[in-house]
Amino acid sequence: MKRAFLLLAALLPVFFTSCAEKQEDTLKVMSYNIRYGTAKDGDHIWDNRKEAAAAMVLDQRPAAFGVQEALDFQLEYLQENCPGYVYVGVGREDGEHQGEHMAVFYDTEKVELEHWGTYWLSETPEEPSKGWDAACKRTATWTLLKEKESGRHFYFVNTHLDHVGVEARKNGLALVVERIGGMNPEGYPMILMGDFNVYPDDPCLDELRTMMLDAWEQASEVEDGSTWHGWGEVLDKPHIDYIFYKGFPSCKSMKRVTQPYLGVEYVSDHFPVTAVFNW
Repeated sequence: MKRAFLLLAALLPVFFTSCAEKQEDTLKVMSYNIRYGTAKDGDHIWDNRKEAAAAMVLDQRPAAFGVQEALDFQLEYLQENCPGYVYVGVGREDGEHQGEHMAVFYDTEKVELEHWGTYWLSETPEEPSKGWDAACKRTATWTLLKEKESGRHFYFVNTHLDHVGVEARKNGLALVVERIGGMNPEGYPMILMGDFNVYPDDPCLDELRTMMLDAWEQASEVEDGSTWHGWGEVLDKPHIDYIFYKGFPSCKSMKRVTQPYLGVEYVSDHFPVTAVFNW
């Protein structure tokens, strides 16, 4: 009996370690509308919140995250001040550095980049262009990433739909859906995120919902609410920032990042949102 008890005692740590490893077999991602760095936002200008933005990224530590509205100097700041993270993406105005970037950051300790690209949400997606009734040029950046430890692949797409053009949102998202449908012959898990500039009942989301799942609706743990808040002025509206997915068994959590960092109440006029997926 004593011998059996000692054997059980010896195996228990292995059992609990194994369980912990299974519980940790997850992938965390984040969408962050950073608010463009030249905006005249008074006390909320980029220079007053850039250190807090970096602290937020390091605290949340997603394996990958997409930023919207980011100008090149904001991207460089995050890359320099968030050790381990690098980004890919181009400016929407010229396909190089000019204008807002829908960039993808990834944690080089956790994942590696295999392929990436950017296209424009327009009738001519391969070149810098404005589509339909859009007020601005809009883009989507896609990446194929691989987890270093497991070797598992996943696609990660980041976009920002127009804030004015109804047709531009509808057709732009339809283009993203079409590209997603054709870019993944291997059937890898896929994540689509971004600022869609619509509430959850908008019909432009209908087609997307037929092929991907909305983490706001599927997550076991949800902390929902306004995501665009206008520096704390609008806190009673539905979310307009989304994370959709397919190919993962389940979504563990979908949450807003609402806490202050380094004494700065808001890291943007949007709350970042995070999702944790189970493999």
